[in-house]
Amino acid sequence: MKIILLKDVAKLGKEGDLVEVSDGYARNFLFPRKAALEATGENLEQWKEKKAQEEADEKENRAKALEIKKQLESNTLELKAKGGKAGRLFGAITSKDIAEGIKKQMGFSIDKRKIEMKENIKEAGMRTVAIRVYPEISADLKVNISIE
Repeated sequence: MKIILLKDVAKLGKEGDLVEVSDGYARNFLFPRKAALEATGENLEQWKEKKAQEEADEKENRAKALEIKKQLESNTLELKAKGGKAGRLFGAITSKDIAEGIKKQMGFSIDKRKIEMKENIKEAGMRTVAIRVYPEISADLKVNISIE
């Protein structure tokens, strides 16, 4: 029997998958727990529409992510921090500081957890910081840190 999963089921599939299972398993386990729906003509039609909508949304989100990547890579983020004469900062530039700088200077927000830094920046100068814009899409942002 073909069914459409309404929930993730271990060793069977994820929500929204179309899978083949035995009649007994579907009727005695999956249907009573509202974990699946029988793949009738009407249900299959709704499932196909939902899948098409999800694909369209994915394509739109990916296009937005590529646009953000293009903006990030074409600009340089200018940050000022207090520091000494040797170029060392009094403190550090963190991913939170970079996220706030992007919001102020470029006009859109990036979650600080998507900014990938091995360690905080403690010296003035140019740095390149990787930002995960979308799964499998990351941008390299140039950050120029100057001392006030």
